[in-house]
Amino acid sequence: MRTPLKAAAHTLTALALAALGTTALATGAEAQPVPAAAHFGTKALHPGAAQRPTATTNNTLSVRSSATQGVVSPTPKVYLVFWGSQWSSDPAGVAADMQNMFKGLYGSQDTWGTILDQYCEGVAKGTTNCGTKGVHVQHPATTPLAGVWFDNSAAAPASATSTQLGAEAGKAAAHFGNTTQAPNLNAQYVVLSPTGTHPDGFPNSGFCAWHDKTSSSYGTLAYTNMPYIPDLGAGACTTFTDGRMLSGIESTETHEYAETVTDFWPSIGWNGGGGEIGDECQNLDAYVTLSTGTFDLQGLWSNSANKCVTHG
Repeated sequence: MRTPLKAAAHTLTALALAALGTTALATGAEAQPVPAAAHFGTKALHPGAAQRPTATTNNTLSVRSSATQGVVSPTPKVYLVFWGSQWSSDPAGVAADMQNMFKGLYGSQDTWGTILDQYCEGVAKGTTNCGTKGVHVQHPATTPLAGVWFDNSAAAPASATSTQLGAEAGKAAAHFGNTTQAPNLNAQYVVLSPTGTHPDGFPNSGFCAWHDKTSSSYGTLAYTNMPYIPDLGAGACTTFTDGRMLSGIESTETHEYAETVTDFWPSIGWNGGGGEIGDECQNLDAYVTLSTGTFDLQGLWSNSANKCVTHG
């Protein structure tokens, strides 16, 4: 859903409960919101800045279009695009971590991803419960990671614009051979910028990341602007305060992944009183153990549970 961003405070702090085991939960303290530019699917820089009630029908998601394309991504495919020659330096180990996280987001061990399969497309506008109708999001039986590209032909811009980010998604579609609309009805291109860069004004624009759509020669593309969040230090973009450097980017990317799956071409997909499926639940993180490791997955809004949850 198109919502105003929350601006960053100068000190990156968040209050949270300590993680206990592999399913520990945490909540964040509120930061002072300041109006800024708007984007789709934005995760605010401070997790408490968009804190929502944990259970209220005001947050119920409803589908905003009866379309049969672009509402959800029925069979999600993730393409990780590590943009720029600067990826020769990756001090936090983001590249390996993002690949491992998506390699594990499937099958019976991924109970987080099963939250998404209640949502669908091809049903009447305003629907809040798909039941057996429409085309549902399918829980992946194998990894949703469909491709990885280190685009090191040139340096990524120091401060890429949203237009440049969208153009990089188009280059990625060509690189992966997705040159018609059909494969791009499920492809999401995660454009990861390298350490030391400031895509779309990050972090001064007040966001951790955002997702959107762009027109291309290959149809409409879904893509994510994913900055190098560890540059902000431990505790940024997560509610955990245990000092783990990769938690923030994991929490943020799962926020954006889920929102892309359920609002593929924003904002004709699933939205509610608090925004998209991840916007509703920025005050909830969980450490979840997958076959490839333990990762910080952000909570998502479940219509069937009528609250933010970390498992289906």
